[in-house]
Amino acid sequence: MQPFIFSLLLFALGLGTTITFASSHWLLAWMGLEINTLAILPLMAQSHHPRAVEASIKYFLVQSTAAATLLFATMTNAWLTGQWNIHLMTHPVPLTMITLALSLKIGLAPLHTWLPEVLQGLDLTTGLILSTWQKLAPFALLVQIPTQNQTILMTLALASTLIGGLGGLNQTQLRKILAYSSIAHLGWMMVIIQFMPSLTLVGLLIYLLMTCATFLTLKLNQTTTINMLTISWTKSPLMTSIFPMILLSLGGLPPLAGFLPKWMILQELTKQNLALTATLIALTALLSLYFYLRISYAMTLTISPNSLTGTPSWRFLTIKLNTALSTSTIISTLSLPMAPAIMIVVMG
Repeated sequence: MQPFIFSLLLFALGLGTTITFASSHWLLAWMGLEINTLAILPLMAQSHHPRAVEASIKYFLVQSTAAATLLFATMTNAWLTGQWNIHLMTHPVPLTMITLALSLKIGLAPLHTWLPEVLQGLDLTTGLILSTWQKLAPFALLVQIPTQNQTILMTLALASTLIGGLGGLNQTQLRKILAYSSIAHLGWMMVIIQFMPSLTLVGLLIYLLMTCATFLTLKLNQTTTINMLTISWTKSPLMTSIFPMILLSLGGLPPLAGFLPKWMILQELTKQNLALTATLIALTALLSLYFYLRISYAMTLTISPNSLTGTPSWRFLTIKLNTALSTSTIISTLSLPMAPAIMIVVMG
């Protein structure tokens, strides 16, 4: 792809998300989402591989369906209430339709089936954009919606944490595992969005940092399956020793940064007298933790039997750690001491 075209598409990606962030009118928000979708499609299909083209078509169909549902719901709300403002959604029918449309856009269960298949067909760089940047605009709209149906949100959240944990158990492809990990993390964010939206944003920010560190590490080692992780020590011993910490942070183990949003979410759910819900999502987190431990074991405690022949030693490979990887790795593993300051900002 030509650098000018690539730069133009990246600019359109940023423009679409910015328009959605800044809009208070549903038509402008919808337009930003459409610009975002149309900008990422050429990036997804740029390799012209059949799997990439298939993933692009699936993504286009899913996002078009969600966008059409969103536009129909907003028109229905304008017809019933005479309001196009995002903050003035009052009627329950269009509100429910908008919640489901945005859930389809970000891949919440049970509207998640497209996400693992699409992510599997992409390269790691485009997969990183899909797993991080493409979540921002729909989440901005979900946070702005004033009154939401608690039953629907709780159902979506619990289904996402459960399916995100169960779906990744029998996977060997790392991109599919990260897709199910994304679904599980989205469930954690959705369960608290109606009680404390600022806590949802904290969870989203830490999730973005951890996912960024994960994808960049996999790209550095050029690994896409669990079996390929067994020879990653020959490419970068440093990242082989650090990567399990990133994975355990994704799993939410203390004293890593991924523990912070889960801890605060469970605390807030308990304050809201939802101890059963807190218990259920805490138990489903154990499912996700299992396949994170499985990846960590494959990467650090196993050696491929044929890795020593034909594989150059890491001493003769020139692998450079970039700034984004270094920064996201440090923050995603060592930012838990910032918890008091974050809690003051969230609670205040």
